[in-house]
Amino acid sequence: MASPSTGAGRLKSIADWSLADLEAVRLILRGESVIDWHRLNFDEEKDVRAFIAANEFQVEEASDRGRLDRLRADSIEFLRRHFDFPIPKPVERLPMHELLLLASGKGHRQLCACTILKCMHIIHHLEGRELLFMLPLSDQEVFHLVEEKIYRVVGGMLAAGMPITEFVGGRKNKYSLYTKLLSKQENIAAQIYDKLRFRIVTRDREDIFPVMHYLTKRLFPFNYVIPSESVNTIFHLRSYCESQPRLRILAKDTRVNFEEEDTFSPSPNTFSAANFRIIHFVVDLPVRVPKEVLDAAPPQARTLGPVIFVLAEFQIIDRETEAANELGDASHERYKERQRQAVMRRLKLGARGLENLPDLPASAHLQAALPVRSSQPPEPPPAPPKSKRER
Repeated sequence: MASPSTGAGRLKSIADWSLADLEAVRLILRGESVIDWHRLNFDEEKDVRAFIAANEFQVEEASDRGRLDRLRADSIEFLRRHFDFPIPKPVERLPMHELLLLASGKGHRQLCACTILKCMHIIHHLEGRELLFMLPLSDQEVFHLVEEKIYRVVGGMLAAGMPITEFVGGRKNKYSLYTKLLSKQENIAAQIYDKLRFRIVTRDREDIFPVMHYLTKRLFPFNYVIPSESVNTIFHLRSYCESQPRLRILAKDTRVNFEEEDTFSPSPNTFSAANFRIIHFVVDLPVRVPKEVLDAAPPQARTLGPVIFVLAEFQIIDRETEAANELGDASHERYKERQRQAVMRRLKLGARGLENLPDLPASAHLQAALPVRSSQPPEPPPAPPKSKRER
């Protein structure tokens, strides 16, 4: 299952996972928010530094260290001014990597560290969103930056021989956007999370967890998974943890943030078939903006740091499950036909057209969203990895 040793690294065997590794994957599958966590679970400084790097901070750069210091100071000021929250002086002066390790410990100072980090997370995210609107970049140019980052990471995984049989990336074309908005009760463009979508097919079901773990280390940090947007109709997580000796031990650790339910995390997509299976989640991907772009932005943008956030949808599935999905009601063609018919009824009848959806699977409201395939390929960044087919 592990890949050869290359510049891309290798997949970490589940037998070697830490509690932090399991918690990151659990958060993705359950669609939880780190704001609800009561602790982190980092054991080693190297893991902390990898997490900081996944958030696109380059701590060797003085400007990035300065930004982290300012985010920490702003968070502490907010907590003291608005909540009269006491922060011990030794905690107040900790650098980022020590703050993350303290948040993985015990006692009052651990609680303080967690609280500061939650506020830093929110402030950094909001300022990154503000920065995005100040940059002299079109949506297409922003999407290009995201694609470059994702193709670089997943391309490295493919080159390293990791167990990925297919990778497809793309931008949702405007006609698919029109149809999706017409079929949704919340027909606001801001509600569309999959303008950028990426699909990874693994060799076997057992490869899914290691691939997801790798992505949290190299591509997106777990703290930017969008809460309540995850779909998991492949793994009964508690049962799966029980079947893996290492995960069984970790799941019983008293430091686990939540008691795990042994259920799927379905989507309310009304057009999906009862037998459709997928892992689907949305991340607000941190992307570091090139210096020349920042230099062209208004002066006030320079106080917001170099990182923006861009929504992207990911789907992960194994090869056998993907083949099963293409049979009968679960096939993409039947899904699109159900959606098309619903749009036509809605255009003619209004809301009644969506309330009365004939020919849908009986349990469709409890199933995961089908993948969306584009008939128009995106404008690719330089040297993207090749896929077997455009979806």
